[in-house]
Amino acid sequence: MRKVIFPVANSVDNYIATQDGGVDWLLSSDEIESILATMWKSVGAVVMGRNTYEFIVANGMDSYENVENYIFSRTLDPANHPKVEIVSEDPAVFVRELKEKDGGDIWMMGGAALARECFRAGLIDEVHLNIHPILLGSGAPLFLEIEQPIDLELIECKPLPHGCVALTYRVKR
Repeated sequence: MRKVIFPVANSVDNYIATQDGGVDWLLSSDEIESILATMWKSVGAVVMGRNTYEFIVANGMDSYENVENYIFSRTLDPANHPKVEIVSEDPAVFVRELKEKDGGDIWMMGGAALARECFRAGLIDEVHLNIHPILLGSGAPLFLEIEQPIDLELIECKPLPHGCVALTYRVKR
């Protein structure tokens, strides 16, 4: 069975973007790029919500190369987005079915609402956080409200250049 991984860069106060959607506060380094390159080797599919997809399109991308790309939307016209599969069905049902198929890991690239639905359904196996040394004070939250706690087990904690910290957690079942 494929693993569902929720990888995300966030501020210390758990925002993934500023109020206006800005992410210019994200820091990069050769080490961070190397970690991402290594992790990408296990990825077979990317799932994301419409807002995250529209953000990457606005920044010059239309899909992630060499992996399956699934976008959850009830409003996007598939004819206008030929490099991705637009999915209008329930995200939890779709991700559960995708998880049972052969292939590499599934990266849930964005959308707090999408992540919440998949956490509720018990589908997310790991959470990878790259915490950046900044307090945004407000913006797009990393997590939306959930009904019950989700226990995590720390797998790795790695300090990175520029004061970032990479945390890898396994979701306890």
